[in-house]
Amino acid sequence: MLGSASIVAFVPSRSPRKTRSFYKETLGLTFVSEDQFADVFDAKGVMVRVVDVSSVEGFKPAPFTILGWSVNDIKKTVKGLVKKGIKFERYPGMDQDKLGVWTAPGGARVAWFKDPDGNVLSVTEH
Repeated sequence: MLGSASIVAFVPSRSPRKTRSFYKETLGLTFVSEDQFADVFDAKGVMVRVVDVSSVEGFKPAPFTILGWSVNDIKKTVKGLVKKGIKFERYPGMDQDKLGVWTAPGGARVAWFKDPDGNVLSVTEH
Protein backbone atom coordinates (compact mmCIF):
# COMPACT_ATOMS: atom_id res chain seq x y z
CA MET A 1 0.00 0.00 0.00
CA LEU A 2 2.79 2.48 0.83
CA GLY A 3 5.39 0.98 -1.49
CA SER A 4 4.70 3.59 -4.15
CA ALA A 5 4.30 6.53 -1.77
CA SER A 6 7.06 9.08 -1.20
CA ILE A 7 9.07 8.95 2.02
CA VAL A 8 9.12 11.93 4.39
CA ALA A 9 12.00 12.01 6.88
CA PHE A 10 11.70 13.72 10.27
CA VAL A 11 14.63 15.10 12.27
CA PRO A 12 13.96 16.48 15.76
CA SER A 13 15.47 19.83 16.69
CA ARG A 14 15.28 21.99 19.77
CA SER A 15 15.76 25.00 17.47
CA PRO A 16 15.15 24.26 13.77
CA ARG A 17 15.73 27.87 12.76
CA LYS A 18 19.23 27.75 14.28
CA THR A 19 20.04 24.44 12.58
CA ARG A 20 18.78 25.63 9.19
CA SER A 21 22.24 26.75 8.08
CA PHE A 22 23.70 23.35 8.99
CA TYR A 23 21.26 21.43 6.79
CA LYS A 24 21.30 24.05 4.03
CA GLU A 25 24.86 25.36 3.93
CA THR A 26 26.92 22.58 5.48
CA LEU A 27 25.07 19.52 4.15
CA GLY A 28 23.79 21.15 0.96
CA LEU A 29 20.10 20.27 1.26
CA THR A 30 17.71 22.57 -0.58
CA PHE A 31 15.63 24.71 1.77
CA VAL A 32 11.98 24.54 0.67
CA SER A 33 9.90 26.26 3.34
CA GLU A 34 9.23 26.81 6.99
CA ASP A 35 6.10 26.71 9.09
CA GLN A 36 5.38 26.85 12.81
CA PHE A 37 6.31 23.17 13.16
CA ALA A 38 9.37 22.60 11.00
CA ASP A 39 11.89 23.71 8.42
CA VAL A 40 11.41 21.71 5.23
CA PHE A 41 14.28 20.62 2.98
CA ASP A 42 14.58 18.58 -0.19
CA ALA A 43 17.23 15.87 -0.29
CA LYS A 44 17.23 14.51 -3.84
CA GLY A 45 13.44 14.24 -3.91
CA VAL A 46 12.99 13.18 -0.28
CA MET A 47 11.28 15.67 2.01
CA VAL A 48 13.23 16.21 5.24
CA ARG A 49 11.31 18.01 7.97
CA VAL A 50 13.50 19.40 10.76
CA VAL A 51 10.79 19.42 13.40
CA ASP A 52 10.66 21.76 16.40
CA VAL A 53 10.72 19.64 19.57
CA SER A 54 11.61 22.51 21.91
CA SER A 55 8.35 21.98 23.82
CA VAL A 56 9.06 18.29 24.41
CA GLU A 57 10.17 18.12 28.02
CA GLY A 58 13.35 16.13 28.57
CA PHE A 59 14.02 15.58 24.86
CA LYS A 60 17.33 13.85 24.17
CA PRO A 61 18.68 12.90 20.75
CA ALA A 62 18.68 9.18 19.93
CA PRO A 63 22.08 7.52 20.41
CA PHE A 64 21.86 5.87 16.96
CA THR A 65 21.62 6.99 13.33
CA ILE A 66 18.35 8.72 12.51
CA LEU A 67 19.18 9.96 9.00
CA GLY A 68 21.79 8.89 6.49
CA TRP A 69 22.91 9.27 2.91
CA SER A 70 24.17 6.70 0.43
CA VAL A 71 27.25 8.13 -1.28
CA ASN A 72 29.42 6.99 -4.18
CA ASP A 73 32.78 7.87 -2.64
CA ILE A 74 32.83 7.92 1.16
CA LYS A 75 36.41 9.15 1.49
CA LYS A 76 35.73 12.14 -0.78
CA THR A 77 32.44 12.85 1.04
CA VAL A 78 34.01 12.65 4.52
CA LYS A 79 36.93 14.87 3.51
CA GLY A 80 34.51 17.41 2.03
CA LEU A 81 32.38 17.47 5.17
CA VAL A 82 35.46 17.80 7.38
CA LYS A 83 36.44 20.89 5.36
CA LYS A 84 33.02 22.30 6.26
CA GLY A 85 33.74 21.80 9.96
CA ILE A 86 32.07 18.46 10.61
CA LYS A 87 33.70 16.20 13.18
CA PHE A 88 33.18 12.49 12.61
CA GLU A 89 32.31 10.28 15.55
CA ARG A 90 34.42 7.42 16.87
CA TYR A 91 32.82 4.51 18.66
CA PRO A 92 34.61 2.12 21.03
CA GLY A 93 34.97 -1.38 19.63
CA MET A 94 34.50 -0.29 16.02
CA ASP A 95 37.56 -0.57 13.79
CA GLN A 96 37.37 2.82 12.08
CA ASP A 97 40.07 4.15 9.77
CA LYS A 98 41.82 7.52 10.18
CA LEU A 99 38.82 9.31 8.62
CA GLY A 100 36.38 7.59 10.99
CA VAL A 101 35.06 5.17 8.37
CA TRP A 102 34.02 1.71 9.55
CA THR A 103 33.77 -1.25 7.17
CA ALA A 104 30.79 -3.47 7.97
CA PRO A 105 31.08 -7.28 7.64
CA GLY A 106 29.06 -7.10 4.41
CA GLY A 107 31.44 -4.54 2.89
CA ALA A 108 29.45 -1.32 3.34
CA ARG A 109 31.56 1.57 4.60
CA VAL A 110 29.96 3.95 7.12
CA ALA A 111 30.93 7.17 8.90
CA TRP A 112 28.86 9.01 11.52
CA PHE A 113 28.57 12.65 12.54
CA LYS A 114 26.17 14.77 14.55
CA ASP A 115 24.01 17.74 13.71
CA PRO A 116 23.92 20.80 16.03
CA ASP A 117 21.22 19.12 18.15
CA GLY A 118 23.30 15.97 18.66
CA ASN A 119 21.31 13.79 16.24
CA VAL A 120 23.48 11.05 14.74
CA LEU A 121 23.67 11.21 10.94
CA SER A 122 25.65 8.99 8.60
CA VAL A 123 27.11 8.55 5.16
CA THR A 124 27.42 5.07 3.67
CA GLU A 125 29.15 3.70 0.60
CA HIS A 126 27.62 0.40 -0.50
